[in-house]
Amino acid sequence: MHDTIVFIGGGNMAASLIGGLRHAGHPADRIRVVEPDAGRRESLSADQGVTVAADADAALLAADVWVLAVKPQMMAEVATGLAPMLPERRPVVMSVAAGVPTRALAGWLGGDVPLVRCMPNTPALIGAGASGLFALPSVGETQRASAEAVAAAAGTVVWVAEESALDAVTATSGSGPAYFFRFMEAMQAGAEDLGLPPETARELVLHTALGAARMALESGDDPATLRAKVTSPGGTTERALAAFEDGNLQALVTTAMRAAADRSRELGAGFDAE
Repeated sequence: MHDTIVFIGGGNMAASLIGGLRHAGHPADRIRVVEPDAGRRESLSADQGVTVAADADAALLAADVWVLAVKPQMMAEVATGLAPMLPERRPVVMSVAAGVPTRALAGWLGGDVPLVRCMPNTPALIGAGASGLFALPSVGETQRASAEAVAAAAGTVVWVAEESALDAVTATSGSGPAYFFRFMEAMQAGAEDLGLPPETARELVLHTALGAARMALESGDDPATLRAKVTSPGGTTERALAAFEDGNLQALVTTAMRAAADRSRELGAGFDAE
């Protein structure tokens, strides 16, 4: 038996999760969406065949899993509005809103609620995401499995034992795609500086990034081992890597990731002040 899942919010992240669930065989009649925008409702209904509604009601929310997929700044209003419907049923409530801590969500929803926080990243939009999940002790094993199934519809899932670890997840996989995009941007500029046409530079850089990621995933070797394998003594790669070391690449990356984690903590603390 498949869970009945209701998405509160039908934006891009919700649409990607719904698409992944449908691709995995989750029945359309077991997925419902509450979305005020008529255009998005029409799109989700046409593309995925799921039930859509403009407003939440008790019948629509009689589900096993609620997925709160609204923007962080809207979460307090949305969660407070849903609170009266919770006493009737205790679904696992899963939030994909960045930076909103469970203590704030529990307060808005009215107390002891089985809550799971999910920190996805933008590649989830193409089914290649990496998400970190944290569950409160009130979430049972079956509910954990239900939440994991939703997140896994968009890619890889890892669980963390402490909610504070989601700040590190944010700094790693949440913000991480932008780090790689920036590095690819710099590589393309470097290739053009060496005389390659822009389209040639772009194609080489993107496929090199893709190939390197696939090797790292499929070879079983860690990145340090792979780096050593492709670095011949006295060769071109060794010379390039030495330039990175001269620029203290590791310290720069660590500083950047700490900055992202610090900002994640700041954003979470901001909800305590509301």
